[in-house]
Amino acid sequence: MPDKSSATPPERLTIAPRGPLNGHPVVPGSKSITNRVLLLAALAGGESRLRGGLDSDDTVVMRQALESMGIGLRTESAGPGDLEDWLVTGRGGQFKAPPNALDCGNSGTTVRFLTAALTLAEAPIVIDGNARMRERPISDLVNALRGLGAELTVEGQDECPPVRIDGGGLPGGAALIDGSRSSQYVSAVLQAAPYAAQDVELGFKDSVVVSRPYIDLTIEVMEAFGARASWIAEDRLRVVSGQVYQPRDYTIEPDASSAAYPFAAAAIAGGQVTVDGVRANSLQADFKILGLLERMGCGVERNRDAVTVTGPNNSLKSLGEIDMNDFPDAVLAYAVVCAFADAPTTITNIYNLRIKETDRLHALETELRKLGVGAEAGHDWLRIEPRPMHGAEIETYDDHRIAMSFALAGLRIPGVVILDPGCVSKTWPGYFEAFASL
Repeated sequence: MPDKSSATPPERLTIAPRGPLNGHPVVPGSKSITNRVLLLAALAGGESRLRGGLDSDDTVVMRQALESMGIGLRTESAGPGDLEDWLVTGRGGQFKAPPNALDCGNSGTTVRFLTAALTLAEAPIVIDGNARMRERPISDLVNALRGLGAELTVEGQDECPPVRIDGGGLPGGAALIDGSRSSQYVSAVLQAAPYAAQDVELGFKDSVVVSRPYIDLTIEVMEAFGARASWIAEDRLRVVSGQVYQPRDYTIEPDASSAAYPFAAAAIAGGQVTVDGVRANSLQADFKILGLLERMGCGVERNRDAVTVTGPNNSLKSLGEIDMNDFPDAVLAYAVVCAFADAPTTITNIYNLRIKETDRLHALETELRKLGVGAEAGHDWLRIEPRPMHGAEIETYDDHRIAMSFALAGLRIPGVVILDPGCVSKTWPGYFEAFASL
């Protein structure tokens, strides 16, 4: 499968203030779902057809890793201008060992999902990433897999990649996992668990897990490919061994984390923005931002397969204190919206933002202050105090979400400059073209 390519992006981009908006952007497919279905299709035996997959840095490294381990990947288009379908030929739960370490860049889903899945590999494999990935902890996942009988070695510093996975199969059994830092560790184990030699029962250390909706999303995708995982208590999951993923024709819905930005744009600049393809019963957690925007005074119209957000008639109302533990990826867009509210806002229970592509709590505090906003970050919280704003150069820390969120401020504030705007290629390469079309 060919790599995606694009023109060399500019080093800086000035955002032009505008509004009220009238937009109908095409939001790319969900990154969370795309990397899940790529892996499950690879674990299945036979060919799956994936429609609407996200073509971005994170999914490119997943596809390249799978191809290097013997998984067949090709594209097929129905006609000119149509999105390409991805045809994935799985190997029934087996992976070949590539000659070199897998370089997964800064894709957390790729590194974590493959760390668990490659316990099924035929021989040892090393998973690595870029400099930031080597600062992102993985020991919680590794310890859980060891508890299930797998043999892994963390070769990096401070409990971070690279990781050597010995392969040979996942014995299974019962294990405890620390889910307080990332739900991706839990999802990684679940996706590999149907191929374990014994049933897998997974409990949570201190009965704590962050971003539980992402685990429910994993369970939903697993069921779509023919395997079941079940909650047997509030803090315990079970997967019966001997299940086999089946090849599927699967359509990937728009990315909720990405859709949050055009929705937030309508809240800040006024007017309305519509996103198609949003299922009313979607389990993507970041669609919860719609409820927050509605409570702040925005109009939210939910149709069968589309959502329209209309900016408020008056000022945005602060909601005071909000716990966003279930949907932390939406915090960045929401924090910038809160900078335009009528009173301070405190967002709580969001420690795992500190171990994302960058320390996002630190980045939000620093860059909001550059705009004149009062901002203070604690261990797991962020307080935003609206103040008169002015333009500034925004450092993006090689983090797509920082670039995307602070561009929103430029809709109202002249002189907002986004440095390294090309970092949005991680999840939405065409973000700024879609943003300019609003």
